[in-house]
Amino acid sequence: MLAITERDIRASFINASRKEVSVLSLPFAFSEIDFSTRDFLGWADAKFARRAYVVTDVDGVLIGALLQRAEQRVLARAQCSWCEDVTLRNDVQLFAARKAGAAGRNGDTVGTLACAEFGCSHNVRRLPPLAYEGFDREAARDARIERLGRNVRAFLRTISS
Repeated sequence: MLAITERDIRASFINASRKEVSVLSLPFAFSEIDFSTRDFLGWADAKFARRAYVVTDVDGVLIGALLQRAEQRVLARAQCSWCEDVTLRNDVQLFAARKAGAAGRNGDTVGTLACAEFGCSHNVRRLPPLAYEGFDREAARDARIERLGRNVRAFLRTISS
């Protein structure tokens, strides 16, 4: 992921109004973010209980999206659509995002199931369990990291199209 600033983040949102962008809260200091272990930035807004945000590099351009959390977390064991983790007992949340442009103004939205606390980058970096004798756990981990990036970028592309 690219080294970014608060200004870059605020300018990246494709499905939020200027007012929504101006009042969003950023809960982190950019100097403390280790971008070598982050595939995207995802966080819940401290001021607005149901709002969340995701920002990542899509084809060399920083893209951000405003998400709406469902009222409740998914209680049944569900799989995150981004990290596809099935071994952890993470809470999974339904997130909906208004599409960008005219489609969004007409009320079109897209949704995804994602880890409620956006811990996907950490999840995919854990070594998976040994599936069989000779299983290359490091290669499997690298493939999961790559898949996570593809999944998040695909979701953001869906919002922008």
